Amino acid sequence: MLTGTTTGQYLSENLLGMSAVSRSIGSASRPFTGMHPRNLTPAIDAVDLDHPLGTTSAALEELHPLYLRDAVYFHHPAYAAHLNCPVAIPALVGETILSAVNSSMDTWDQSAGATLIERRLLHWTAGRLGLGPQASGVFTSGGTTSNLQALLIARNRAVAALRRDAEANEGGSDRLPDLLGRLRIFASEASHFSIRKSAALLGLGEDAVHLIECDADRRLKPDALRNALAESRSRGEVPMAIVATAGTTDFGSIDPLIECATLSSEFGSWLHVDAAYGGGLLTSLKYRNRLSGIGAADSVTVDYHKTFFQPVSSSAVLVRDAGELRHILHYSDYLNPENAADPEVPNQVDHSIQTTRRFDALKLWLTLRVTGADGVGEMLDAAIDLAQETGRLLQTDPDFEVAARVQLSTVVFRFRPRHLDEDTCDTLNRWIRSALSASGDAVIAATTVDGRAYLKFTLLNPTATLADIERILELIRSHAARWLAGQAGRKTAAASAESPAGAAA
Repeated sequence: MLTGTTTGQYLSENLLGMSAVSRSIGSASRPFTGMHPRNLTPAIDAVDLDHPLGTTSAALEELHPLYLRDAVYFHHPAYAAHLNCPVAIPALVGETILSAVNSSMDTWDQSAGATLIERRLLHWTAGRLGLGPQASGVFTSGGTTSNLQALLIARNRAVAALRRDAEANEGGSDRLPDLLGRLRIFASEASHFSIRKSAALLGLGEDAVHLIECDADRRLKPDALRNALAESRSRGEVPMAIVATAGTTDFGSIDPLIECATLSSEFGSWLHVDAAYGGGLLTSLKYRNRLSGIGAADSVTVDYHKTFFQPVSSSAVLVRDAGELRHILHYSDYLNPENAADPEVPNQVDHSIQTTRRFDALKLWLTLRVTGADGVGEMLDAAIDLAQETGRLLQTDPDFEVAARVQLSTVVFRFRPRHLDEDTCDTLNRWIRSALSASGDAVIAATTVDGRAYLKFTLLNPTATLADIERILELIRSHAARWLAGQAGRKTAAASAESPAGAAA
């Protein structure tokens, strides 16, 4: 246990852990070993948790084959799968500090100083987004939680308005179940699944989410949104929220934010921008204007553990008007009493749907104080530049097909020899991804586009180069050639077996 008398042990044993990580990362020649769960499960199940090893060095030695050896290493340039990033070293220093001090961010008397640092970073982020001086927010565990909190605020705000109308008109039900049945959310077909999950958690049901058609670049169509809003209003429904996405998970596409803001104002809807992925553009030196219009949002999600190169977890939800946070405020006498002795003492639990929270803001704080916002932006710009180069490379290669224009750091494509039919092409691309993962030589993602199987690069490593991508593409070709040769061999064998000579043999 860390106390004032065990600081020496704390330092020496943390150095053991850091050394183990350094050795593992330094010796990783590929992003993954290809380990399958069936091969690792017996070793983990065999650990007797009721009989401790007694020393940290022994536990770390045991941990190597259970975790470090087969971990997926996002720093490796052949990792190009999900929205996982290599992490900034100052943020890792912050992780060490915040874990040891163990502040809980719910009240000032548990997090003095930390509360003000978190608030300062939220105001900094809001300023970069253009949300205005009245903005506020809170750090969360991730984009899903941030989106849920934003939509909870929008729901409670809409319910409060409906209840005021019912009271003013002295008619109609003000029961929550009756009111929730009228609320609707509008988001693009490419929006994150957490929007639909949030609707279910908020008692609306996933059917309350109207998915709006996208264009060829997977961006929400404003005309389609306008028509959906008008049709919904004609049915007596209430447009609780419009969700615009600034960086869809599959395509990195950014919805037309200015047009969404105009429609939000016209139809009296809350505008939430899910910028979990694209929020990092606020530091970009080259691509920041792709967030034009985001300052008109009522709320914004930003994931620092994606495009700010922070360790998981580090996200935030921001609101343009701090007063809207009242829609989630609850008082507790033991924690944040309504009639506090000193009303100037800030309690972050007043802004959050979580109670206990880590001081994740410290990681971003140290990154900005060491690297600076421009340094973070340069790293993101490098990843976006590489995605643009990769898109151009694939577009000129007759063996590949790109699904959509590259907009952030994601490239969706498939291996598509012209002689293959669509179903065979689907099977081939699924096999390529599995074979790559099993080999451990590269890790890429997969998705579905218009019902067809595609591969995906998500590029968030600022040290990766086009040569690294070309090596992955050669691996894709090699695995594809092996699969196609196997298919041809099986067809030849089948034809031989069906022929008279084959049958005689």
